[in-house]
Amino acid sequence: MSSRRQHWFEGWRLFAVLALILAGLCIWIAGMRQFEVDGVRMVIRFTARTSLLFFCLAFSAAALARLWPNAWTRWQRRNRRYLGVTFAASHGIHAIAIACFAIMDPAGYAAATSAASYIFGGIGYACIIAMAATSFDRSAAAIGPRAWRILHLTGGYYLWFQFMVSFGKRIPDMPPYALFLLPLLAVMALRLIAMAPKQTPRTVQAG
Repeated sequence: MSSRRQHWFEGWRLFAVLALILAGLCIWIAGMRQFEVDGVRMVIRFTARTSLLFFCLAFSAAALARLWPNAWTRWQRRNRRYLGVTFAASHGIHAIAIACFAIMDPAGYAAATSAASYIFGGIGYACIIAMAATSFDRSAAAIGPRAWRILHLTGGYYLWFQFMVSFGKRIPDMPPYALFLLPLLAVMALRLIAMAPKQTPRTVQAG
């Protein structure tokens, strides 16, 4: 990645480009099925996967930058906020597609959801909204660094758990869904390794 491209593809410009690409792809996917229920369900599946991608990029950024400092991981760490907001935008489109599914096919929607999905999914969306709302300098300063850290740390781990459940529960019917658990397990392993205290070499004193 050249320094010019690296500098250009950062910050809110990065978010704007990624959000526009996501929106365009979702419109194209729905349009392939004439914006009917099948197309909406394809958008739901697509945005679940793009949300997973951007979540993993944001969730692993600090750990990767600590373990393997290089141009890419430094860029990823520097843009963790914008990758996180892109995740929120992806999951926002996901929510819109779910709402369209509920309106267009109430019976199919009822069969695909449960009380647990409303409760735990609702908590997940509350976390996403709160984390996105505090991704701006002014709002982050308003709640203070300690509250910000607690919110983003707790929310990040809850969303990781939600992704594990959401993809994991589909494995019995669709075994390939197990592949989606691999990046989630990988980013958690990276975070745990990065948090482990570094061992300092012992010095041998001459007797």
